[in-house]
Amino acid sequence: MIPFCFEWMWDMSHMVFMGGLWYALTIIGIGMLWCIGKTWYDTAKGTGGHHH
Repeated sequence: MIPFCFEWMWDMSHMVFMGGLWYALTIIGIGMLWCIGKTWYDTAKGTGGHHH
């Protein structure tokens, strides 16, 4: 079931699960945006790709 279905009952277990799900997805999304931004910044600056 999905939250916008009319059968969905918002009890405490659903609130905790959906809150944890969105918290985890937010942390993963912020981490991915940080990595993409840092990669773009390093590429534009020319500091990335130095292999020893």
